[in-house]
Amino acid sequence: MEIIKIDTEYITLVQLLKLTDLINTGGEAKYFLLENKVYLNDVLEDRRGKKIYPGDKIKINNLRFVISK
Repeated sequence: MEIIKIDTEYITLVQLLKLTDLINTGGEAKYFLLENKVYLNDVLEDRRGKKIYPGDKIKINNLRFVISK
């Protein structure tokens, strides 16, 4: 599990995908989410603008991330 540290109150799902180098631009997010299953705290998530807070756990394919302050 990889820890992603943020300096803000939250980040969006698009920002997370860019931080983890899964996408290069925000425009790629729509297509990425259509082709990959993203789980936020064990719930399937497909909203690009979904807010992700410290303590949240994200699973994308075989990758796992946790958000930390």
